[in-house]
Amino acid sequence: MGALPPFEFDEKILAQGAEISRRLDQLRNEKFPPDAKKTLRRFPMAEVAHYLGISSNNLKRLHLEGKGPEPQQETGGRRFYTAEQMTELRHYLDKNGRSDAKQYVPWRKPGEKLQVIAVVNFKGGSGKTTTAAHLAQHLALTGHRVLAIDLDPQASLSALHGFQPELDGNPSLFDAIRYDDQRRPIADIISPTNFPLLEIIPANLELQEFEFETPVAMQDENPEIQIQGKRFYNRLGHSLSEIDDRVDVVVIDCPPQLGFLTLTALTASTSVLVTVHPQMLDLMSMSQFLLMLGSFVKNLRKSGAPVKIDWFRYLITRYEPTDVPQAQMLGFMQSMLVEEILKNPMLKSTAVSDAGLTKQTLYEVEKASFNRETYDRAIEALDAVNFEIQGLIHRAWGRL
Repeated sequence: MGALPPFEFDEKILAQGAEISRRLDQLRNEKFPPDAKKTLRRFPMAEVAHYLGISSNNLKRLHLEGKGPEPQQETGGRRFYTAEQMTELRHYLDKNGRSDAKQYVPWRKPGEKLQVIAVVNFKGGSGKTTTAAHLAQHLALTGHRVLAIDLDPQASLSALHGFQPELDGNPSLFDAIRYDDQRRPIADIISPTNFPLLEIIPANLELQEFEFETPVAMQDENPEIQIQGKRFYNRLGHSLSEIDDRVDVVVIDCPPQLGFLTLTALTASTSVLVTVHPQMLDLMSMSQFLLMLGSFVKNLRKSGAPVKIDWFRYLITRYEPTDVPQAQMLGFMQSMLVEEILKNPMLKSTAVSDAGLTKQTLYEVEKASFNRETYDRAIEALDAVNFEIQGLIHRAWGRL
């Protein structure tokens, strides 16, 4: 048996990366022709009523009375609304509903501050990106104006929303927080998604430049640059203030590391969501993460960083209630963190992973593509988590 042939590692991985990228783009064009942009399924009346917060009977009555947008009807009498029509229905109900009815258009009122949620953990497989994607889409489906920011150079959140950074050439948040004169207004780097009320700032590898440029800026002899560098933590917050009037909630998918990108996200945030898988190694990793995070944030606060968090929660992800060690680990965590753990865990489900195979979320896939019981179980758990988080957002606004 001969020796292995020599090869250039850098050339090999560059070639393989390019080939994978080419094949993914081919799959994307096959899935989303002709312009490779994602579309969104239609929603049945029961699902529309669920996200509007009204009964199915009330929605049927509106249709029979000719009020609101006209749903599309299929053979058999089933009626469906598009996401755009759901938004129209919200505005119709908000304008024509009873005076004692709930707010169907939950946009921020004067005095209610922008909610910025940082989804964090530096251990892979904790469900961070999946959580951020479903939370952002859920908030859009329930009527909020949402901006998702992909702060991870690996760009998984971007991919779930139909972007392929190395081919699309979309700008990233780096363009809005960089230190030189090429900085752009944040409004210029926002892209629409297939959800009418959800916009996104995709990621790309250039984001990593912020990790390298910040220490350089902090050491620059130019007083103006020096001030900017020392206040790197203000850069995202200042950028978000430029679009304060067009967004209700910002959801940030942070990178799996405690670098300058994560720290600038945390100092701009009003809330923090830590995803954690209930296993011993994950809990050990999270304890180290929390110790490092607390130390960094404490030092930032001493430096004048405006760290003001309305709420902080742990989300249990990929939870299997029948797994005895997981249930024991959850009990162990609750004994220490009972006030901060979300009451609803996100259950482990093949439906989530199967949807991801086609770069979709559970809110996008057709229910008929799955075993009904599997889909219903997953979407029920997902909605429970996201409605609980939505309640925390509204409470921060003083509505509950």
